[in-house]
Amino acid sequence: MPTYKVNVKWGKEKFSDVECNTDEPPIVLKAQLFALSGVQPERQKVMMKGAVLKDDDWGKVKLKAGAMLLMMGTAEELPQEPVEKTVFMEDMSEEQLASALEIPSGLTNLGNTCYMNATIQCLRSIPELTDALKKYKGDITLSGAAPPAESITAAMRDLCVSVEKAGTAIPPIIFLQVLHTAYPQFAEKSEHGGYAQQDANECWTEIVRCLQQKVKVPAVQGAEAGASSSASFIDKYMGIDSEVTLQCQEAEDEPSTKSIEKLYQLSCFIEKEVKYMHSGLRNRLEEAITKHSPTLGRDSLYKKSSKISRLPGYLAIQFVRFYYKEKDNINAKILKDVKFPISLDMYELCTPELQERLSTTRDKFKEMEDRDAERLQKEKEAGLVKQKNEADIKHTDKETEPYEFENDPGSNNSGYYELNAVLTHKGRSSSSGHYVAWVKRKGDQWFMYDDDHVTPVTSEDVLKLSGGGDWHSAYVLLYGPRILVKEDDKAKETPMES
Repeated sequence: MPTYKVNVKWGKEKFSDVECNTDEPPIVLKAQLFALSGVQPERQKVMMKGAVLKDDDWGKVKLKAGAMLLMMGTAEELPQEPVEKTVFMEDMSEEQLASALEIPSGLTNLGNTCYMNATIQCLRSIPELTDALKKYKGDITLSGAAPPAESITAAMRDLCVSVEKAGTAIPPIIFLQVLHTAYPQFAEKSEHGGYAQQDANECWTEIVRCLQQKVKVPAVQGAEAGASSSASFIDKYMGIDSEVTLQCQEAEDEPSTKSIEKLYQLSCFIEKEVKYMHSGLRNRLEEAITKHSPTLGRDSLYKKSSKISRLPGYLAIQFVRFYYKEKDNINAKILKDVKFPISLDMYELCTPELQERLSTTRDKFKEMEDRDAERLQKEKEAGLVKQKNEADIKHTDKETEPYEFENDPGSNNSGYYELNAVLTHKGRSSSSGHYVAWVKRKGDQWFMYDDDHVTPVTSEDVLKLSGGGDWHSAYVLLYGPRILVKEDDKAKETPMES
């Protein structure tokens, strides 16, 4: 792979040892220069010995190690006098107010890369993850010399920082190149020559695996003898412990075995009778498998029973919507409508031991709900309010209780969750169609990230993503912890006047 380190002069500044791979289009080099200078790729003019670099091919530019390139372009436009009179918010119509809302930045589709864009936007909805990424010190190596996890994590960090600062859509060129270098299967070309569509959950799995290796959080002092000074963020905030019991059905005297499985997402299998996500999850608590029996000396039927012994702060659930259709040689899609909730309770799927630990915080939630209901009833009787929905009594401006167990950072101590993000697929197979991310902002406010096109939506729109046709169907759901408001703060609250 022809990779060179070149120098780029930009005004009074000089960027040394910029990696350049001539197997990739020049736009990749321009993306690196954008990261270094802040000059958007479309505003760059890069020259070498009189030849101007294009976006899609190298043309007459012949690179070699140590070559000097000249870049022209400004990092931002000079401010101009507004051509229209300033309109204040109180004078705006509903349409003007909607357009004036702060819309977050999307990600440019670089050719069937919606699967990657949607995955990144969903994972970015975990605030603790973006904070931990900013502390990561690893570097990107486009040549592939560094371990894949290091480059993927560094590229994810840089992309998250860029999206936070940008006011427009970001082209995730560097991240895409790193992803292609680390996992060549995602660089597969279609019969038309462009990038082929890929499975978003496969992309999700590989990114999470890389982050699991590199993103760390401080370990709890005294939690375990000899514990390291840091722990994996993904293990703590997305790791599920499942207690598995195996019992042979053909040899009653064979002792059952117990083990702990580490998972990073749960699977909801869409069987004929499954109409609700919770049913699909519950059905997998008990299943029949075939394995070798040491007692019988042959393969035998076993009953596999599973219960969750640790819940993470952020719970990923995959709807198993695709299956291999041999006749057409594709991963065909199950279009069945399967309802999912905005608020999720995982208590029923946990071990008795974990249920007992969860009860303390669950009792506090019950007390909070009773107080809210009593206060709301009094306000209605006093004529102060006509109606108030759940979003109105979130008290997000109040001091909150930790959502994790004291000696287990990143865990969930109640079993209660709120939907954070949904990754959807529209189409009939995993190798075609379109992926979109739907991410919660606050209360009933959501954003639909359709690549670079970002629009506000509501939770009502999100609940329509349950499937049943060719419209967007939920594929991966990400739930975050339900937050408990401290009692002292709630006691100080006064009724809201209508």
